[in-house]
Amino acid sequence: MSTAPVDPNDSEHTALLPHITPAGHTNGHRQRVLVRAGLILITLIALPIFLFTEHPRSWYGGGRLPRDPRQAADIILSGAPIIDGHIDLPWLVRMVYRNNATAIELDKPMPGQVDISRLRTGRVGAFFWSLFVPCPDSAGEDSGKDFLQPTSSVRDTLEQIDISRQLIYKHSDTFELALTVRDVIDAVRRGKIAALLGIEGGHQLGNSLGVLRQFAALGVRYVTLTHTCHNAFADSSGFFDGIEPLHHGLSPFGQTLVRELNRLGILVDLSHTSDATALAALNISRAPVIWSHSSARALRDIPRNVPDEVLRHVGTGAGQRDGIVMVNFYPGFLSVDPDEADVKTVADHIDHIARVAGRAHVGIGSDYDGIDRCPSGLEDVSDYPALVRTPLILPALAPSSLHLADCGAIQAWVERGRAARRSRTNFLRIFAGAEDVAREMAREGIAPAQDIYEKRTDIPRKQEL
Repeated sequence: MSTAPVDPNDSEHTALLPHITPAGHTNGHRQRVLVRAGLILITLIALPIFLFTEHPRSWYGGGRLPRDPRQAADIILSGAPIIDGHIDLPWLVRMVYRNNATAIELDKPMPGQVDISRLRTGRVGAFFWSLFVPCPDSAGEDSGKDFLQPTSSVRDTLEQIDISRQLIYKHSDTFELALTVRDVIDAVRRGKIAALLGIEGGHQLGNSLGVLRQFAALGVRYVTLTHTCHNAFADSSGFFDGIEPLHHGLSPFGQTLVRELNRLGILVDLSHTSDATALAALNISRAPVIWSHSSARALRDIPRNVPDEVLRHVGTGAGQRDGIVMVNFYPGFLSVDPDEADVKTVADHIDHIARVAGRAHVGIGSDYDGIDRCPSGLEDVSDYPALVRTPLILPALAPSSLHLADCGAIQAWVERGRAARRSRTNFLRIFAGAEDVAREMAREGIAPAQDIYEKRTDIPRKQEL
C-alpha cells in the first residue's frame, strides 16, 4: 500500500491514516468493527427522539422498528437530528465574502461544504458555529514571549460573533440561536436548526476574564482552551508534529479560566490542547468537558488526536470526568494516507473511542468548512446519514461473517421512553451538565473571578491608599 505524506504546512482551516489492517485481522473483523460503530451511532441518534418528540413512538408509526437495518436507519434519521460540535462556516464567509452578510445566501449553493439545503439533506438539528481566529503568528502578528503585545484576536473574534449572528437572524426561518439545552430542544421541535457559538482558542480572549464574560453575554457556549499555539492559559498540542511545552499543562491563570468557564456554564473544549492540559482540565473542571473536533490517537498517532491515556479519564467513575469526544473528519487526522480515508475510517475512530471511553462519550465534530478535503463518502454536511447507513448495509453483503444485533435492540432504546429522556443525547447531556454546575456555583455564591494576568503591566497592582 502506498502512503502519501501529510504536508505539515496544511492548515486545518483549509485539518484519517490509510486504514491499515493489523496482521491477523480479517475483512470479517473489520466489517464487525464497522457494524459496531454503526450501532453506536444509531444509539446516539435514537436518543434525541425522546427530546424532540412529545410521543416517541409517533415518529415511526408505533410498533417495532423494521428488521431491515437500512430501513431502520432511515426511520431513525428521519426523526432525530444530527448534532455537530464544530463547523467553520463563519471562517469561510470571512475568507470568501469578507463578512459581508448581504452577499451571503445560505439558502443557495455555497462554495464550501455547508449550506441550508445540504444541512436539511443531512438531517442536521444543531451545530456549533466555530468563531475561529488564527493564532497571532499565523496571522502575521507577534504577541510576544509573554503574550502581552497587542494583536487583532479579540477584535476579529467580535467580528466573527457579529457575522454569525447576522446570518442566523438573516435566515431565521432556518436557524435559531441557542444559548441553553432547552433552546436546542425547542428549536428542533419547531423544525429549526439550533445555532450555537464556540470560540476556537484561548488566545482569542486577550488574556482577560472580562473579555470572556462579554463573549458569554454575546452567546458563546464553548471555549477551546488553545488552538495550535500556546497562550497565557494553557499549552497546545501543536498540529502534526507537536510543540515544546510552556506551562506543562494549565498555567495558574488557566486553572482560574476553567473554573470561570464552569461558573458561566460555558463548555471547556479540549481539542487542540496538549495531553497535560487535557488531564489538568479533567482534574480541575467541575463540569463535563468536550473535545469539539478530535479523533483517536491510537488509530492516527499525532499529537492533535486524543490518546487512550486521556480517554480512560473520561467517564463518571472515580478519578474520571464526564465528557464527549466529537470525531473530526479531516483525512489527515484520521489516516496516515489521507487519500484512503472514507466513511469506514471515521467509523473506526468512533468505534475506538466508544470502546475505550464508552458509548456515552462519543459524538461528531466534522470541522466542515474548515478543511480542504474530506473522507470519501462524507464530502459535505448532506452525507451524515452515510455514517449510519454504510455499516448497516454490510450484513447483507457478508451475512455469514457478521453478527448484527437485532434491530429490536434499537427498539428497546425507543421503548425506554421517559428514562431515556433523562439520559439525553451524549452532547446534550454534557451541555446540561455544564448548566447544572453553573447553577450549583450560583447557589454557592461563587462570584466572578477577578484575577488579572500576572504579567500585565498596564494595570497597576493594588496599592494601599
